[in-house]
Amino acid sequence: MTNAPTPSALDSRLRCFIVEDSPIILKNLTDTLEQVVPIAVVGTSEDEEGAVRWLQAAACPFDLMIVDIFLKQGVGLNVLVRARALTPNAHKVVLTNYATDETRQRCLALGAERVFDKSSELEDLIAYCAELAQAKAKALTGSSRS
Repeated sequence: MTNAPTPSALDSRLRCFIVEDSPIILKNLTDTLEQVVPIAVVGTSEDEEGAVRWLQAAACPFDLMIVDIFLKQGVGLNVLVRARALTPNAHKVVLTNYATDETRQRCLALGAERVFDKSSELEDLIAYCAELAQAKAKALTGSSRS
């Protein structure tokens, strides 16, 4: 990434880690989120092993993880389980083409806060990210006044 945000700029933006195996979806999602929401994508992975390795290395702290279920290798559900243990304070959501009631229940049971359908709930995901970013900004503003 050229023009990487400075640490102080990252502090005020929602930091996001995305696990998505489709390069096109990843690029579109990253571009959209970074243009519409005060968010910085601080890391990505296309498979389970890479995501878990990134989480274990604590390469960069993050506030939100967006994970797809079906990955190039491995399964996003396993990433959720590991993320719940390794990053208990980070928000975790699933973005999938398979947002059935059963899938939603399983993801919620594994630690996801929300499940969004790629084909019909992208605006809901963006709104959710905006809410998280606003809450972070409010918390930072409140803590700087103390």
